Amino acid sequence: MNSLFPLFEPLRVGAMEVPNRLFMAPLTRCRAEAGHVPGALMAEYYAQRATAGLIIAEATMAMEGNSAFISEPGIYGAAQVAGWKAVTEAVHGAGGRIFLQIWHGGRACHPLMNHGAQPVAPSAIAITNDEVHTPEGKKPYVVPRELGDDELPGIVAGFKKAAVNAKAAGFDGVEVHGANGYLLDEFLRDGANKRTGAYGGSLPNRARLLLEVIEAASGVWGADRVGVRISPLNSFNSMSDSDPVGLVSWLGEKLSGLGLAYWHVMRADFLGEQSGDVMTAARAAYRGVLVGNMGYSPQEAAEAIAAKKLDAVAFGTPFLANPDLPARVKAGAELNAPDAATFYSPGPKGYTDYPAKAG
Repeated sequence: MNSLFPLFEPLRVGAMEVPNRLFMAPLTRCRAEAGHVPGALMAEYYAQRATAGLIIAEATMAMEGNSAFISEPGIYGAAQVAGWKAVTEAVHGAGGRIFLQIWHGGRACHPLMNHGAQPVAPSAIAITNDEVHTPEGKKPYVVPRELGDDELPGIVAGFKKAAVNAKAAGFDGVEVHGANGYLLDEFLRDGANKRTGAYGGSLPNRARLLLEVIEAASGVWGADRVGVRISPLNSFNSMSDSDPVGLVSWLGEKLSGLGLAYWHVMRADFLGEQSGDVMTAARAAYRGVLVGNMGYSPQEAAEAIAAKKLDAVAFGTPFLANPDLPARVKAGAELNAPDAATFYSPGPKGYTDYPAKAG
């Protein structure tokens, strides 16, 4: 058990002290009720997982009309704030800590989920390596509309309002979603951003929108209550970048001066098409709490933390299937296997019915 000890050392994460370094990664589960409102089932789910060092709640619509999934939550209306408040109260009542991941779906949205509205993106380039689940079944993604520079202050304002609402809902902070081929990531990586002007071309220009959103969220919360997540290698949603390691090195230096709670880096590609060592570059560039994610075993996570390559690791599907993951890891207990068929289905099956460890 001693080899796993680094996972259970407390950690200072911005303004908070967390009791362990097993974070719960944000996981889209599509269990929100009508109007993208979190309900009692979501409160139960997150409270079950309150022993995580930090729960990072799922991708949540910062502004209305940008749904990329069926039944994902939002944080733009009063009913959603009230729904999330019940979630945060349940998590805090169970002794946990929870950040909200604020998000804009960008070109991954579809008109059938958004009253016919065309999705928006940095450039008019559609996702081609997948189809989207809609109320009418799986459909091809549509070509998005290229946002004008004059529209981007409105995007930033939408994220700021989401940060305000997250505070009203009782969260401990927010994570800015700059990963997985959604709007902020689309601007950041040059495979999706082909625009010219202040938000295209050079890396500083492509990162401008992400940095403006981070600044806006920090203005609401204080930077030490704001995290940011990126996925420099992930080709999900037809994403790529010509120099992912260079992107990580540049962004890590830039983020180091902001006093953030943490930087959350996905180290791999869901589809296995792109590879590279972005974590070494991230650690070299970033002077702050670095959270790794994707495919870590508890043993590898503990070794990486002990070697100071990382400060914490965010676990996704292991937390999905094991509400008491820290206790199981500490005891060397067997883990429940996740049921992929219920990842996005409605109801408690495969959501709140995974058993905790006996005793």
